[in-house]
Amino acid sequence: MKADESVSVFLLAQNRLLREALARILSKKSDISVVGNRAFSDDSLEAIVQAAPDVLVIDSFTTNLAHLEFVREVRQCLPDVKLVMIGMESSGQPFLQAIREGARGYIVKDASALEVVGAVRTVANGGAVCSPELCAFLFEFASRQNQLPSFYARNTLGLTNREQQLVKFIARGFTNKEIASELQLAEHTIRNHIHRMLKKLGVTHRLAVVDACREEGIAI
Repeated sequence: MKADESVSVFLLAQNRLLREALARILSKKSDISVVGNRAFSDDSLEAIVQAAPDVLVIDSFTTNLAHLEFVREVRQCLPDVKLVMIGMESSGQPFLQAIREGARGYIVKDASALEVVGAVRTVANGGAVCSPELCAFLFEFASRQNQLPSFYARNTLGLTNREQQLVKFIARGFTNKEIASELQLAEHTIRNHIHRMLKKLGVTHRLAVVDACREEGIAI
């Protein structure tokens, strides 16, 4: 952004106190303007698109699995918008999920006012922001990717190459019948593979297999 331009910010947070506090803090800055401030609702997407902010600040409620599709829709409508997500905790998995959804900033709930303002300014100018702890986690995660994904998944979780292939389909919401059609295999073969995966990972449902892979930092 140009030095003489203000950064337009839209706040999307379920907690009213958090939302109003952030609006007050950001509005006091001469280089930042708050163009929207609301809780998540059915018309949130329309409001955000109309406001066309430079930066969208989203709290952790809005980034749970039920609303990830909403975040994707925002990015489809406003591909240039920068996302700053406020997480409940500084744990690795929510952080990685935020990055996958396009976040350029990730700060935790106990961040100071200065940290929030700094995050907005940094992402607006093309940078990225996270805590030192999460930065270290990101380096560790990146180093894991130097290993062949198939080897890492086999070595860590015991998944065969075929089972790893199935995980990607499960993550995309494919049924056993659809997976069988894609791979040109019998449906009962797919069912048997998934049953073995559940036993290996000690879980009771197929989506837990996807979660287990993501927790180990395996790209899906």
